[in-house]
Amino acid sequence: MDKLKQLESFVSVASKGSLTAAARAEGVAPAIMGRRLDALEERLGVKLLVRTTRRISLTHEGSAFLEDCQRLLADLSNAEASVSAGGVKASGHLRITAPAGFGRRHVAPLVPRFRQAHHEVTISLNLSDRVVDLAAEGFDCAVRVGDFPDSSLVSVRLADNRRMCVAAPAYLQRHGTPQHPGDLAKLACLTLSSDASQTRGWAFLLPAAEGRGELVHIRPAGPLDCSDGQVLHDWCVQGHGVAWRSTWEAEQDIAEGRLVEILAPFAAPPNGIYAVFPQRKHLPLRVRLWIDFLKHHYAQPQFWMPAGTPS
Repeated sequence: MDKLKQLESFVSVASKGSLTAAARAEGVAPAIMGRRLDALEERLGVKLLVRTTRRISLTHEGSAFLEDCQRLLADLSNAEASVSAGGVKASGHLRITAPAGFGRRHVAPLVPRFRQAHHEVTISLNLSDRVVDLAAEGFDCAVRVGDFPDSSLVSVRLADNRRMCVAAPAYLQRHGTPQHPGDLAKLACLTLSSDASQTRGWAFLLPAAEGRGELVHIRPAGPLDCSDGQVLHDWCVQGHGVAWRSTWEAEQDIAEGRLVEILAPFAAPPNGIYAVFPQRKHLPLRVRLWIDFLKHHYAQPQFWMPAGTPS
């Protein structure tokens, strides 16, 4: 049995949550999809899916394997497209979305430059801190900051992103500097509104004695919240409370003394900055070139330097 077909069937079943739906999409009998999955699990020697009469769910190993399979299939599709495209130019309309603050700084400036290199592509950029449903709203690609659980999307990691707790020096002088994430309950925390993308809360890594070094998420509360991350950042600089911001947002204010990093010993490991897109058999050339364009620029250290920093 074709190994690639097994992988494609696994991704399809995992994404659709149903043997029947995956089989219908491919035009084969559900029994055929079942045999492919059985053969894949037997070949790997591990259970990937838990199948009952009502639903299909991923095992822990299956979740990890799914991400690798999505990336492998996307890379294969890109490789085929690069060969078959030959001298064909990218064309058509590219609809992309990104978080508002990150998009203003690190996506919007690249859009005109991409357009200059690909004159036959037109581009719409949507900036929003809510999680946009790409398929339902007709977007080709999204840039997302932070890890996310949506297995129906293919993700390409573009760069690392580190989050940190910050506050203005004047605020800390008035209210004290927290020594533990639990101290945040006593402070005014500036949080994203519930309809924004930061749904899991603030992440911290507790010492081994407290939580075996495990990542924990805290959902702090405070008198102010906003759906726009830039507004939260501005409030933090103005001394209205503690915020959880990314390095790319806060490092210049830290360097110039407007903000101070707090709770650094509990900082979580970096998460990712991703390009994500709906699963498609053939990724449009304009989307593939846009993702490659982002990867190239985000891989340059000087791209992330604050304005005015010597290179």
